[in-house]
Amino acid sequence: MKVIFYFLLSLSVGAIAAPVNSTKNFFKDKTKIENPFNLRDPFKSPVMKSEIKSINPNFKVLEKGKYSNIMEASLDELTISNVKVVGVLIGKERRAMISSGEGKSVIILKEGMKIGPEKVELKAILPGGIVLVEKMVNVYGEEEFLETVIPISK
Repeated sequence: MKVIFYFLLSLSVGAIAAPVNSTKNFFKDKTKIENPFNLRDPFKSPVMKSEIKSINPNFKVLEKGKYSNIMEASLDELTISNVKVVGVLIGKERRAMISSGEGKSVIILKEGMKIGPEKVELKAILPGGIVLVEKMVNVYGEEEFLETVIPISK
């Protein structure tokens, strides 16, 4: 019994004391590349760090690879009485271009956006203009929807 114990003890001590073959030494004689594990995966596209740093601070990133220099105005400050529809884009994603009357800044809106402090919703964008829907409470305490049609300005 003692012989088996000493035999197993010598095997375990021998296994612990054995030199560890690292992977650095494995590739030493087989390749001229200094650090083969530091290379990138050839099946993944490389990360372009310079693309992110070279963006002008006036640009904002919409998606990966898509940028915009159109400054967003806060929609909470707009008043419905000063809104002029400058243009309408009809297609898959309808857009309306409006001007708030101050300066020549144009704001691009999508259907469903909330405008002004009253949170008036842009319900529809049509070829002739836009339709705004406002939720109000009438004299009797009932909720009503007030629709406003703003045609394209000339």
